[in-house]
Amino acid sequence: MKILKNKGLALMLTVCIIGGSYVASAQKLHTLNIKNTKQLKEFFRYKGKNTPVISGHRGGMIKGFPENSIETFENTLRFTPAFYEIDPRLTKDGVAVLMHDATLERTTNGTGKVSDYTYEELQKFRLKDPEGHVTNAKIPTLKEVILWSKGKTMVNLDKKDLPLEMTAKILTECKNDIIMLTVHNAEQAKFYHDYNSKWMLSAFVKTKKAFKEYEAAGIPWSNMIAYIGPENKPENKELFDMLHAKGVMCMISAAPTYDKLPDAAERAKKYRETFEQGADILESDLPIEVAAAINQ
Repeated sequence: MKILKNKGLALMLTVCIIGGSYVASAQKLHTLNIKNTKQLKEFFRYKGKNTPVISGHRGGMIKGFPENSIETFENTLRFTPAFYEIDPRLTKDGVAVLMHDATLERTTNGTGKVSDYTYEELQKFRLKDPEGHVTNAKIPTLKEVILWSKGKTMVNLDKKDLPLEMTAKILTECKNDIIMLTVHNAEQAKFYHDYNSKWMLSAFVKTKKAFKEYEAAGIPWSNMIAYIGPENKPENKELFDMLHAKGVMCMISAAPTYDKLPDAAERAKKYRETFEQGADILESDLPIEVAAAINQ
């Protein structure tokens, strides 16, 4: 695994982190240069010496910027290329919006269930940052985010309460196939692949049994990255080897594990070790920190 040694980027990231602020509105966006689905599959194909790829979990979670918001997506891209895991949920009137929780209290100044409000009613609320401070950001729709992402990055849709058929319909309406869909099993993967064979899938492949189920379902490995789990452990190596042999990039999520470490230096160490031990993609609540760590 090749770790980037971009000294200019590393310096910029370090200064911003030490200064306690990640805001850099004057900077250009570090976009992913993916113009079509052929390039998308090539970008996520394991080649043996891949550049580490960063996935922002819900876009990132830093002071002043709320999760699952375009404002946060853009801020992260000012510091590092990344793609984003996002969380679509349905409103009372059937609009897909971005919200991780089924309820509003943690991430907005509203109360109650997302599904109890129409989209128009939700627009009176404002999103909170990770420290609970209310920002000016509104709850975006899934369509807005997919359209915003075109030419800049790619979003990975987690599975919340949207039926697979509705998700597929929305993506088709957006006319943007530079997307990814999280699937928890081979059955979900087959549905999306049969619907549109151009779409990329982020597949849960945490065991050899799951690996064999995807293979038996006939899903092309070229359409997938594989989510291995939330931590570095010796058992990962066998799965890494199996998936790499198929040209599949492997992802670890630090969101429930290493992102929670209280010491920044220890977090950085774990981020670097994740790539060193065979992962190709690191999903994190702190994508800017990950970029700084691997560019040191």
